Amino acid sequence: MQNELSERLLDFAADIIKLIVRLKKTAEGRHIGGQLMRSAASAGANYEEACGAESRADFIHKLQIVLKELRESFYWLCLIKKVNLISDTDVEPILQEAKELANIIGKSIVTAKKK
Repeated sequence: MQNELSERLLDFAADIIKLIVRLKKTAEGRHIGGQLMRSAASAGANYEEACGAESRADFIHKLQIVLKELRESFYWLCLIKKVNLISDTDVEPILQEAKELANIIGKSIVTAKKK
């Protein structure tokens, strides 16, 4: 599961980059694109850090950061959709993946806290 999740987070970040490239080079496009790229890439990087955590508390803390970054990515994707910066058909699959990844990480946090 760990390698599969790492790969999904990497693919998510790559898909975000491909989406951002398509944003118009307006002030809003650049701002939203920058914010989205940072949060999406950070989710995967923080997950990799969580995999090497020094303690259970450190692991949980890092997973919580991953969840925060995925939620932020979800927000920026919703904003792109709401203001029609990119077509719904192109944004929707990435939105769905952000939601699924957040659900997986959220459940992982709950499980880790129970142990």
